Amino acid sequence: MAGLVPVTVQCPHCWEPIEVLIDTSVAEQEYVEDCQVCCQPLLFTVAVPFDSEEPQVDVRPENE
Repeated sequence: MAGLVPVTVQCPHCWEPIEVLIDTSVAEQEYVEDCQVCCQPLLFTVAVPFDSEEPQVDVRPENE
């Protein structure tokens, strides 16, 4: 089932856990979003496996 799924990730700048909404209707995506705590830009790489609704989320500093 496609939709928005909440996922908790850790900011690589301030190390705080943040919750983001992942759109599982898109199989692969990459986008930049600011950390909700420290406002630093984060690069999100998301993959939703065909056989799972659980997205795989990688987050790293934008300019790494």
